[in-house]
Amino acid sequence: MQPTATNHRLSHGGEAVRGRTPYWRGALVMVALIGIAGGAWFGIDRALVDRSPIVVGILHSQTGPMAVSEKSMVEAEILALEQINKAGGLLGRQVSWVIADGASDWPTFAVQAEKLIREDKVCAVIGCWTSASRKSVLPIFEANDHLLIYPMAYEGLEQSPNIIYTGAAPNQQITPAVQWCHEKLAARRFFLIGSDYIWPHCVNAIISDQLAGLGAERVGEMYIPFGSTNVDSAVRAIIAAKPDVVLSAVVGDSAIAFAKKLRDAGVRPDKTPVLTFALGENELRGITRQDMVGNYAAWNYFQSVDRPENLAFVKQFKARFGSDRTISAVMEASYNSVRLWAQAVTETGSTDVRQVRFALRHQSLNAPEGIIAIDPETQHTWVPAAIGRIRADGQFDIVWTSGISVRPVPFPLTRTREAWEAFVEELHQRWGGKWAAPTGLTTEAATQGTVSP
Repeated sequence: MQPTATNHRLSHGGEAVRGRTPYWRGALVMVALIGIAGGAWFGIDRALVDRSPIVVGILHSQTGPMAVSEKSMVEAEILALEQINKAGGLLGRQVSWVIADGASDWPTFAVQAEKLIREDKVCAVIGCWTSASRKSVLPIFEANDHLLIYPMAYEGLEQSPNIIYTGAAPNQQITPAVQWCHEKLAARRFFLIGSDYIWPHCVNAIISDQLAGLGAERVGEMYIPFGSTNVDSAVRAIIAAKPDVVLSAVVGDSAIAFAKKLRDAGVRPDKTPVLTFALGENELRGITRQDMVGNYAAWNYFQSVDRPENLAFVKQFKARFGSDRTISAVMEASYNSVRLWAQAVTETGSTDVRQVRFALRHQSLNAPEGIIAIDPETQHTWVPAAIGRIRADGQFDIVWTSGISVRPVPFPLTRTREAWEAFVEELHQRWGGKWAAPTGLTTEAATQGTVSP
């Protein structure tokens, strides 16, 4: 019987061993199944969730007479995009960008805009400086139902569902400056000068309406061919007219030449101050500052704004691009444009152009200059208005500010919207369907039409 008992125990032990073997096999099978499921889910996740970079277009002049102003806008936009990526990107994706050169040429801007949309497949474009470049690309964005964010103070007189305007409208730059000159400088005789394209002509029409309302006199109005540095005739006309103030919408390389020639001719701010709508801290780096010291500029931002948010922004920009760099209003607006766009993408959870465009209409931001917000009715931006006096170090003493952001009014109330649109179209037709005058220097007499000297 003993062997039988022994055999029983052995048999029982064998059964126990045989019982444990399927358990381990099952565990291994379970692990394998989990691995397969995990791999399958990873594959599904890769298939359903887009991890490719979000692509943004940057469209500014890298060459030509506007490069002096627009290159710095690109840097500000890159800074904002790099900061977004450093913080983890958007929607779990990194952001990349394609930089296109408008080359200070309106047709080139149009070609590059088309390429960014159709070939580079960007989900938004931030770009342009001149109104001529914006006017040239506008039909392309409308035809493709796409999105342009325009970070430049401009003449207004436009409203498109495909453009978000993040710079100042005329009531946030032009009309406050004229009012300030009339009150604080006691100016009664105004000389208007600009580059010969759509923006300065519209600006000066707005100013002329305002001067008529103030009972002030427009003693001269002249235009310098776009990009030209031949400004002698304009300087002579200003000296002859003896204005109380010169309001300048001269841009790019022309503005730098104009400032130098005025100072060389003895036109000084203690007798005949110049207030510019186109020169900021960045442009002042490229000229002998004594040519402009004591004159004024109207913008919605100056680097000297004393806010913690601005001090941080200036520090970040200098750390990235050099301690000797300065920041202008258009650069700050470019930086803000990227941040506002990123907020809209985050809110919608999508890069779909229509969704982001709609979400942008109610974005706000604690920007370096103060609280700004997109106006949903006009797609322009609430921004503060300010006037600064140029210092010897190329910075500005802020002599006046609105204090808070001002509601944008793209169509000044001195004329109906229809009348302003007709005015713009008349210029367009007069120039042969272009957005800049095709001829040389033109003069607008105070009581006459355009004549060529």
